[in-house]
Amino acid sequence: MRVVEISQFGGPEVLQIGERPRPIPGPKKVLIEAHAAGVNRPDCYQRQGHYPPPPGASDILGLEVAGVVVACGVGVTRWKEGDAVCALLSGGGYAEYVAVPEGQCLPIPSGFDFVQAAALPETFFTVWTNLFESGRLQSGESVLIHGGSGGIGTAAIQIAAHALGARVFTTVGKEGAIPVCEALGAERVILYQKEDFVSVVKGLTQDKGVDLILDIVGGPYFARNLEALAMKGRLVQIATLQGATVELDLRKVMFKRLLLTGSTLRSRSVEEKTALAQALEKQIWPLLHEGRIKPIIDRTFPMEKVREAHERIESGRHIGKIVLTMK
Repeated sequence: MRVVEISQFGGPEVLQIGERPRPIPGPKKVLIEAHAAGVNRPDCYQRQGHYPPPPGASDILGLEVAGVVVACGVGVTRWKEGDAVCALLSGGGYAEYVAVPEGQCLPIPSGFDFVQAAALPETFFTVWTNLFESGRLQSGESVLIHGGSGGIGTAAIQIAAHALGARVFTTVGKEGAIPVCEALGAERVILYQKEDFVSVVKGLTQDKGVDLILDIVGGPYFARNLEALAMKGRLVQIATLQGATVELDLRKVMFKRLLLTGSTLRSRSVEEKTALAQALEKQIWPLLHEGRIKPIIDRTFPMEKVREAHERIESGRHIGKIVLTMK
């Protein structure tokens, strides 16, 4: 099978098409013939040498795919050959075939093509676990989502607004993203280059602050996030695009009784990921079937143009998800 390989750690130019043996699905795993694969920031970090795959995972990039089941290992009970699925991976998505535990697969929602379906797993698993489980977001609460125009942001806005019934504010870096985020359910879109998000959310909440912040930035945003949080507010850190080291005044946490937490998804066990898949299928998949929530696709690239796909996501010009196509 054809795969995308890394010749050495570095920029997009190190990505190249290679060949590997087709995987054989082990017990309780299925083999998927991939039609499309999502491109995510962690793929770029792995390409640079900063995000190694967990033990036992493929060294091939790619954390989500959509395609057709072509073989089933011993003990597979739900899926059969010919089923169209999307799947969360620990690696191996930039390839024509991938083996994955059956519990990490989900049916492709009604009316979705493979490109749309490939944009779901990594993003929606991440958003659901951090908004609902870690963030404990509830109907009527307010949430500030940083980076609203990216794949994570566009999904988080929709889930927070339509599945959890929250007031949603978001920050973006380009004016063209404002109407997109508003259409998805954001009450207020903050252009962070021209506006101070702390002042804006304080004004929108009668100086109370927001109940939850979902942050991908880290670094210079950390202290400002604490200022923007309400009493008993929660900060959920899911990435550190502008720095992982911060200085913390513990008195601010104590005075406002804040909860600071964070998470990663890739290293979780199969059992944990299976439980998340079941929760998503119950809570979010009906909204996808009904068309109330949908992934926003920025651009697709054929597998052979994977370098351009990585250049696109690193440029920050995208709105929504970038997807590779294998077929």
